[in-house]
Amino acid sequence: MLLSLVGDLAQAYFELLALDVKLQIAKSSTDAFQSTYNLFKDRLDFGVASELQTSRAQGSLGAAQATIPEVEAQIAAKENQISILLGRVPGPIPRGTPMYDQPVTPTVPAGLPSALLERRPDLRQAEQEMVRANALIGVAKADFFPKLSLTGLLGTASPELAAVTHGTSLVWAVGAGLVGPAFQGGRLIENYRAHVAIWEQTKYAYEQSVLTAFREVSDALAVLAKLSQAEAAQAKSVKGLEDAVSHANDRYLYGLSSYYEVLESLQELYPAQNKLAQIRRDRLLAYVQLYKALGGGWNLTDGQWSEQEKKSGGG
Repeated sequence: MLLSLVGDLAQAYFELLALDVKLQIAKSSTDAFQSTYNLFKDRLDFGVASELQTSRAQGSLGAAQATIPEVEAQIAAKENQISILLGRVPGPIPRGTPMYDQPVTPTVPAGLPSALLERRPDLRQAEQEMVRANALIGVAKADFFPKLSLTGLLGTASPELAAVTHGTSLVWAVGAGLVGPAFQGGRLIENYRAHVAIWEQTKYAYEQSVLTAFREVSDALAVLAKLSQAEAAQAKSVKGLEDAVSHANDRYLYGLSSYYEVLESLQELYPAQNKLAQIRRDRLLAYVQLYKALGGGWNLTDGQWSEQEKKSGGG
């Protein structure tokens, strides 16, 4: 439960920081489109700009303005979610380090021992289910053994035991009473076979849980590697579009192009910035998933690392 709580809280907080970036982009785009609209409106009033230019600028401004309250509502909902996870009354959540300043390190060290996965709650549960099923096999097997009192009063051999060992006439009656249940429609043998089947089922379930754990770790590591490449490529795209906006503004100011170039550059820049923020958020969330997949991260104490090295033959 603690592992799930920590993972859910970290994920929600990183998503909140990503929404902060999204809100900042929405406000920046609104300011830019507001300036564009004001420019075209003034030019229209002086008969320099057309209705088409002004209407198009107004449409871009309205779309950007509509994004702000939508993101603000998402931020409020995410803050409430975090408050509930913290056991608090829903309300604002204080921020720490902004998303782009969050470290995407420590990097995952090489040579992580597979023994880390033994801390996973699902593997522990599957292992205990297998141990329990194995113990029930022993109980079922014990049902075959005759149940009688070995001693009587004063510590002497009981009559039942004496009858069996001395071959008196009582042996038949006692023997029939002892072995009879084993042949009651094969109930005991079928009960034994059923428990063996249950143990085999728990064994396969445990093996499947182990394979699932390895797959989740592999998936998280693969996502981390690929998202790192994706963020680098998207950062180049954003940088290029920012330069394009600057060049478009210069061209417009020197009368070398229309303001359409500036507007189109802005309309390409802000979605690209949102995409970059999404990739950074996904990278942070991938670390959270790896933390959960490893059963609580990859940090072991010195003593634990030494113990693992001994088990692997390294010490």
